[in-house]
Amino acid sequence: MHAEQEQRHVYYDHDLEIEAYNLSGIVQKFPNHFHDYYVIGFVEGGKRHLWCKGKEYDLTAGDLILFNPRDNHYCAPINGEILDYRAVNINVDVMERAVKEITGRDFVLHFTSNVVYQSDITQSIGDLYDAILTHAPKLKKEEAFFFLLEQILQEHAAPFDEIDISEPNQQIKTLCHYMEKHFSENITLDDLLSMTSFGKSYLLRSFTKQVGVSPYRYLQTVRLEKAKKFLEQGVAPIDAADMAGFADQSHFTNFFKEFIGLTPKQYQKIFTDKPLPVTPAKEWTNE
Repeated sequence: MHAEQEQRHVYYDHDLEIEAYNLSGIVQKFPNHFHDYYVIGFVEGGKRHLWCKGKEYDLTAGDLILFNPRDNHYCAPINGEILDYRAVNINVDVMERAVKEITGRDFVLHFTSNVVYQSDITQSIGDLYDAILTHAPKLKKEEAFFFLLEQILQEHAAPFDEIDISEPNQQIKTLCHYMEKHFSENITLDDLLSMTSFGKSYLLRSFTKQVGVSPYRYLQTVRLEKAKKFLEQGVAPIDAADMAGFADQSHFTNFFKEFIGLTPKQYQKIFTDKPLPVTPAKEWTNE
């Protein structure tokens, strides 16, 4: 499929404070990366190979995808097939408020599965996406949003403190925190080494094994998430690139497009522009 046949729709809903995301006719590979927010999505068409936290999945239409913040993942087409994909992206603070509304409890939600094959929940994602894209009344959007989260809470989630999750050791955590704080600076491997007792080779191997991405990829992903926030606040792309620590505008644009599927300007416009009408999500039946 030619690039001009690809469609990418992203819309930020100010009522719900979430992003609705649609990729159609996509053949692009998405390299190993992570997000600072939750992703609830599904494959609407095509086949895709997904790698997430050391596990591999072959996805087809009707499969549910759930990413926690910092779940590192990448995907690629199977046999060159195009991808049709819909999702909603939910910031941590928005998710925490919604979970408290539903459960009456304060806790950090953790998805217990990254992939659920042929899930009925995909229809609820489609309903929420359509409500957002058709500018439905706030009540209808809220109903769709909370109904979706209730389904996921019941079937595929648990409080974070109840999940047995292997976390990086303290030295690796120190490196992560340093890069998150000094993302705009020119960080070198020697800078990281000075905070550990590791050698260069061991640091790279240990960090990649424990975090799921290399130190450089981790830093670039942190920079990407910071740049997204700057763009959402109306900062010009060239300034967002500089503030986030990217070497130049061209590198920033290419990196942004590779990981997000949009240019920085296209991403920024979703916070000011309203999208064109799109085809409602198909109804999936699991037969």
